[in-house]
Amino acid sequence: MRQITLAAPQFACDWDLPANADKAEAMVREAAAQGAQVILIQELFATPYFCITQRPEYFDLAAPMEGHPLIARFADLARDLGVVLPLSYFERAGPAFFNSMAMIDADGRVLGNYRKSHIPQGPGYEEKFFFSPGDTGFRVWQTAFGRIGVGICWDQWFAECARAMALQGAEIILYPTAIGSEPPSPGYDSQPHWEMVMRGHAAGNILPVMAANRIGREVAPEGVEVTFYGSSFIADHQGQLLAKASRDRAEIITATVDLEAIADLRRSWGIFRDRRVDLYSSVQTLSGA
Repeated sequence: MRQITLAAPQFACDWDLPANADKAEAMVREAAAQGAQVILIQELFATPYFCITQRPEYFDLAAPMEGHPLIARFADLARDLGVVLPLSYFERAGPAFFNSMAMIDADGRVLGNYRKSHIPQGPGYEEKFFFSPGDTGFRVWQTAFGRIGVGICWDQWFAECARAMALQGAEIILYPTAIGSEPPSPGYDSQPHWEMVMRGHAAGNILPVMAANRIGREVAPEGVEVTFYGSSFIADHQGQLLAKASRDRAEIITATVDLEAIADLRRSWGIFRDRRVDLYSSVQTLSGA
């Protein structure tokens, strides 16, 4: 057996930036006290979701990966607690800006960086104004508690992202997230669809998937608002829910998985053995031609 305990905290963020970081640290400490070894904090937790509208002053929130104070703080925390801690942050790299994730191992080492590949653009989610498409490619890291792949929010809708990480040997896939209501369609609720897509990735690749989302109502200065629907969850290798959070409460969910048993099952199914890569050329085009 190789049992790993996963945890996803969820909470609301505001413009008291030190308080956001303090809240995240407190929840990481609480999750570790509950036995969690891999802890996923939600997307861009250090600030409100500033992408609701296009405001150039928010570019000042970004900082380079090297010497980033938030990464340094949570690397120390990961080392102190002995936990793996993927960390979402707003990265500045020369003239470019990325929605990024630093993979922090249980000894506090930063193993590398992933830049969000798929960038959404629409009312309430104006990310193409702020972020360039990621140029790192999909990444998987060997950590103290297994091989972990991470996609960021909009990445989670793309089967190709999850499959690419599974082909690189991911044993667990994580998705830090910021998603909620749709300003043009206040009656539309994407939460069931959002959840089911990722549970499909878990079942299709026979590995656990964990998503951490924020909660709370956030209003941009222009009056546009998004209510984030939480519902962070952990799905097992068959896509079944092991734990799920509420839509509106700050809380921590945990679940334990056996990576050795899952690996044995994944090998026995032959879903990677029987792939027909010679037939998949259409997914390498935008038109399908």
